[in-house]
Amino acid sequence: MGRTEGEVALAARAQHVPAQTTVATARDAQQPVGEPSPAGAQREARPETVAAREVPGGDESEVDAPRAAGDGRVEIAAVAPALLPRAARAEVDGSLGDGEAAAPQTRTESTRRLVLLGTEVPPATATRLAWAPNQSFEGIYSATPVLVVNGAEAGPTLCLTAAVHGDELNGTETVRRILYNLKADDLKGAVIGVPIVNLQGFHSGSRYLSDRRDLNRHFPGDPRGSSASRIAYSFFQEVIQHCSAVVDLHTGSFYRTNLPQLRGDLSNPQVVKLTQSFGSTVVLHSEGTLGTLRRAAVQAGIPAVTLEAGGPKVLEEKAVDHSVKGIRTLLNHLGMLSKFSLWGDPEPVYYNSAWQRAPEGGIVFSKVQLGASVRVGDVLGTVTNPVTNQRTRIVSSYNGRVLGMALNQVVQPGFATHHIGIEAPQEQISEPAEVDAAPAAELAAPDVALNDHPGAAATAAPGGVRTEQPED
Repeated sequence: MGRTEGEVALAARAQHVPAQTTVATARDAQQPVGEPSPAGAQREARPETVAAREVPGGDESEVDAPRAAGDGRVEIAAVAPALLPRAARAEVDGSLGDGEAAAPQTRTESTRRLVLLGTEVPPATATRLAWAPNQSFEGIYSATPVLVVNGAEAGPTLCLTAAVHGDELNGTETVRRILYNLKADDLKGAVIGVPIVNLQGFHSGSRYLSDRRDLNRHFPGDPRGSSASRIAYSFFQEVIQHCSAVVDLHTGSFYRTNLPQLRGDLSNPQVVKLTQSFGSTVVLHSEGTLGTLRRAAVQAGIPAVTLEAGGPKVLEEKAVDHSVKGIRTLLNHLGMLSKFSLWGDPEPVYYNSAWQRAPEGGIVFSKVQLGASVRVGDVLGTVTNPVTNQRTRIVSSYNGRVLGMALNQVVQPGFATHHIGIEAPQEQISEPAEVDAAPAAELAAPDVALNDHPGAAATAAPGGVRTEQPED
């Protein structure tokens, strides 16, 4: 059947129309998978040149693998790239000041929009972006996922980072659970989650980057420095500088495990207010080693803490559960979630800490558990020589609490086995130096200076207490 001239012209014009991608809000994303959206819930389609991304923001803690289009999974596309303004941090000041929720704001066209990584994320939207430092040891481009939930109302921008050390898995799972269970329509402000910062180390199951450098010793980075410095610079400028506050998630290192604890510079009032917002979590005073993400963030005017929980290379449900509860409590205290809840009784704050070390080489057997209270003279464990059967006790030199400890393993003389939070008055604050947490083989690794490892030095606190602490 022949077509009119108008129909022919219309068909020709249709061949040049760009593909359309539906832009959905978090309210759409909450619709159960497989069910059609309610009438009128579909948002207007927009021209799009960037591939659509899978959406965090559902109710399920278990997240399925990506599915084919048409199965009900909601996707969000990024809008055209825009300039990257530095995020204003004034919003967080009121929240950190008294823990009260920000004043409700009407959702209008003037509501703050979030621009991150060249992408504008509209209010009440959840999406997944990509950060690519373009610094790969293999010379192969590899993008790192960045999850974003932008709330329906204005508020602080909280950044959650994990796997800065690639073998630390608990933080990765914590970020996943937080981001994929947030509903953007219920959120004031935005949450940015980077579950795997060190993608190179994550792929190889290593703490370090491919060139054996520790990424968490190179922030805020240098665009003309080493590969690690360039990666750190890219991440700091493109992600961290857009945040009002930062929580950097870590675990113990080198077959050590940590009691869930916050580490922060308690001489900074904004950091103190952050630590007071996590609920039932131990707090340890530490400015942080030069080059760590949290220290660089604080120096840039962004309050930041490290949340330590568990050990490396394994996923520990108990540690993850504690971290998730703490961060949810933080969101409540910042006024980012409407429901306010208190979690547990306040935990002690420790201003000094020290490691007890193995006096001899052999196999260490701990006699105490994480979180145990200890007194001077208490036996923390023994070191047994597997050949001579000689046993040597590890004895506490301090009154305090076990904040971290080595797993039972073969150790050399001087190996740090038990990390003790020392009971001391607040006026005795002294900045702890670092304790060596690395095996001898790691100290000899190329391109890793001695000072890159915890414990290159120690310092004496008031009263002659020798204080030191592990690295983030």
